[in-house]
Amino acid sequence: MQRGEQLSLEGIVETVTFHNAENGFTVLQVNVGGESVTAVGTFFEIGAGEEVILHGKWGNHTLFGRQFQTESYETRLPDNAASLLRYLSAGMIKGVGPKTARRIIDRFGENAFEVLENDWERLTVIKGISREKAAAISNEFKKQFSIRTVMSELDRYGIGAAECIRIFKRFGGNSVETIKRNPYILCSELSGFDFARVDDIAAKLPQTPDKAYRLEAGILYVLRHNLHNGHTNVPQEKIFAPCRSLMNESDEAIREELERMIAVREVIREEMDGKDFLFLPSIYACETNAAKRLRELLKFPPLAMHTAGELLAQIESESGVHYEEKQLEAIRVSAEKGVMILTGGPGTGKTTTVRGMIAFFEKNGLRVLLAAPTGRAAKRMSEVTGKNAVTLHRLLEVVWNSEDEPAFTRDRQHPLEADAVIVDELSMVDITVFSALLDAIPFGCRLILVGDTDQLPPVGAGNVLLDMVRSEMIPVVRLTEIFRQAQKSLIVTNAHRIVAGKMPEIGRRDSDFFFIEKNTSLAAASLISDLVSVRLPRAYGFDPIADIQVLCPSRKGDCGTVNLNIRLQQALNPPSDEKAQVRSFGRILRQGDKIMQIKNNYDIPWEKDGTSGSGIFNGDMGVILSISRAENQMTIDFDGRITSYPLDSMSELELAYAVTVHKSQGSEYPAVIVPVIDAPPQLMYRNLLYTAVTRAKRLLILTGKSERLCEMVENNRKNRRYSALAYFLTKDAT
Repeated sequence: MQRGEQLSLEGIVETVTFHNAENGFTVLQVNVGGESVTAVGTFFEIGAGEEVILHGKWGNHTLFGRQFQTESYETRLPDNAASLLRYLSAGMIKGVGPKTARRIIDRFGENAFEVLENDWERLTVIKGISREKAAAISNEFKKQFSIRTVMSELDRYGIGAAECIRIFKRFGGNSVETIKRNPYILCSELSGFDFARVDDIAAKLPQTPDKAYRLEAGILYVLRHNLHNGHTNVPQEKIFAPCRSLMNESDEAIREELERMIAVREVIREEMDGKDFLFLPSIYACETNAAKRLRELLKFPPLAMHTAGELLAQIESESGVHYEEKQLEAIRVSAEKGVMILTGGPGTGKTTTVRGMIAFFEKNGLRVLLAAPTGRAAKRMSEVTGKNAVTLHRLLEVVWNSEDEPAFTRDRQHPLEADAVIVDELSMVDITVFSALLDAIPFGCRLILVGDTDQLPPVGAGNVLLDMVRSEMIPVVRLTEIFRQAQKSLIVTNAHRIVAGKMPEIGRRDSDFFFIEKNTSLAAASLISDLVSVRLPRAYGFDPIADIQVLCPSRKGDCGTVNLNIRLQQALNPPSDEKAQVRSFGRILRQGDKIMQIKNNYDIPWEKDGTSGSGIFNGDMGVILSISRAENQMTIDFDGRITSYPLDSMSELELAYAVTVHKSQGSEYPAVIVPVIDAPPQLMYRNLLYTAVTRAKRLLILTGKSERLCEMVENNRKNRRYSALAYFLTKDAT
């Protein structure tokens, strides 16, 4: 029969071909009127012998043929001894196999359902079932029927099966009652529902929820939106306009609810420089903790090491390097202080200085750990230092708590086993990770933080590097001299011209830096496609996927990432019968595509060089090796980490032939192409251009209008990012 535009099939599950316990994706064989039908969809612990009603539509898989794509389903509760025996024998209840199932039915008959649910102690009369086992069997039985009840009840409000599983994991058997009382709890970070969608769900409920729930959720929703835009806090007066727009409520109602939330510390208010700012409690804790830990590390530094000229001379001799005065100063400060910042632009010798620090520490018997924010940045750090470097998440040994949220094994109770920790690309590190890092630094350990203050701030919340420099509480050594070898690169010299507010030199034809004038965005987009797919591979031997990266100021427009990715996918990886592909949210991902992870996902398992781990993070790039709809997964190579990536998480992936400049932080590419033509004015500013230029190692091509390039160089107005680490560092300083 039909249900709206859906079809409905009724039958008995024959076999479960595949089941993913994490997300519920399942492949079933269902007997429908004597015909065996393949059904796919999200199911919660379904087993052979169960009677089901499936709602969905027919589809045709390129490899596996005709399948029923289940959008929602119902299960019929066993209503007689035969159906209950079939259900229990399927092995769905832990501890109950076919033999135990037969004993339960032989003993209790049609009353077995009531015994399992409400009188489990009677199960102990059956041979082999102890009191503990009887309780466990009953609990599992009730759990399975609870989730089915939840799925059935919430389906009427447009909540899908996979979402129901997530909700059940969060709220358990009380899920339906919880959501009926306060649907706006779904707007939480954990549940991840859009506010407008929850408004629609609330409108379908039998009773209108308390208005206070909506106001509370709306205020938190706005604060989280600002957090995702990089702000750790927001001026109180700026919260009313977006809240009015979101909820259509008066300022008076919003202010009243806000004051209540502040009183119970659901929102933290802090007066800074005579003005009230609002924080989410978790991010407030990170900023205040980071400030406190930095002050502690500064107050109790390790014993200063003697930086005798003989040892440094020996290091210079062994490495074949002559350190300039500022580099020597940096090595001395790292030896004498507990925390220091090393900053400077390209070609100023940061890497050489870090190698000198490592050599000095190791000759003094110190244990040194190296880390960077991303896999690409860690790989590059390993290459230039000759030492092993890992991501910060791996350094801190990320794990997951009972709420499936990330936590770090390394903390104050279990600090890092190191005498010196060096972190590169600090401009990328957000306040949450930085706070966790500081918790893992033991007293007596040196912490050297390396970064470029002229780069863009991190994708995550906070402005850690710039805040620390501005506080003037942390020792800073700034390298400014461009070394002779680096001066041969127009990429390097033009980067310094840009950051100084000067137009780059664009007239030379014998360099690594080129500007190609194009008067329209369509012409620039066409040129970019030709450069990536034909001209640069032919002229320089670059691999168009591994070596060439297009960096865009914006996602929108003809020269934005969305349009350029479609163009480049068609040019570099067109459709083919030999390549599997999947479609999601109007876009296609295909075997062979270059992709980027756009959200931290701590659950994705990976293997690399015989080691294994889990976690793929915002900004990680890879290539799709294979796609399997039957197994609901694709295999992706993220810089050597081979992952089994669930298709249900593909919304966290984007094509990455072209990425935004913000997403490129911490990475370097042999060849970079940057359109400078049609981005929104608020994105055409100096340090965004500088960040893009400094991503290129061997070749940089800018294309667009020279007047727009000039506007970017002259525009030193940076988007305001609200952060408070500098304030908290100096607030209680003595």
